[in-house]
Amino acid sequence: MARVRLNAYLARAGVASRRGADELIKGGRVTVNGEPGQLNTFVASRDRVEVDGRLAELQPLAYVLLHKPAGVVTTARDPQGRRTVVDLVDHRSRVVPVGRLDVDTTGALLLTNDGELAHTLAHPRYEVEKVYEADVEGDPSDEALEDLRRGVELDDRLTAPVHARRLGPGQVELVLHEGRKHQVKRMLAAVGHPVTSLHRSRYAGLTLEGLEPGAWRELEPFEVARLRS
Repeated sequence: MARVRLNAYLARAGVASRRGADELIKGGRVTVNGEPGQLNTFVASRDRVEVDGRLAELQPLAYVLLHKPAGVVTTARDPQGRRTVVDLVDHRSRVVPVGRLDVDTTGALLLTNDGELAHTLAHPRYEVEKVYEADVEGDPSDEALEDLRRGVELDDRLTAPVHARRLGPGQVELVLHEGRKHQVKRMLAAVGHPVTSLHRSRYAGLTLEGLEPGAWRELEPFEVARLRS
């Protein structure tokens, strides 16, 4: 393993999220080779990392595709006690979601403990493709679809162009390469067709074929290689 920041190591070891690991480090609860760890400490696999005196060991890298059902929150823990996507994935390694789907949105969600890949996929520069199917109020006209394709004004700036097509009465498909908050719902509301239900059918080339809502599967090695590329 290449040298990584201490918080990334702790996340990969399943101790906490990177943000949670920062709090552990600042609280003086983490040592590296017997010395207090710092936020700017880098470690490698040969280093001995302990949290509260207990060894923190790396977990195998894991990559999971979940068919997220409605009513489940896309976090590792929920202060309100609602069921989370992590609760649905009974995996030996601690995996966390890449990006976020609203609680009422269903569909493809990737979970992993590979922090480097997760960061890459979430970064706007890499324009990861996301495909959404939306049921909307009314039936969008050709003009409304063209407005979506050109981009609509959100937060005083235009969205990037999207692919938009009609699937049926009151149904549209959008293909995005951005990931702004509530973007699909806000775009469709902006052209006069609020979303009544939303489903992500594909994420970064991964589809839900064979997965019922709430079910998950490990990614195949070729799928992981494709994500890395």
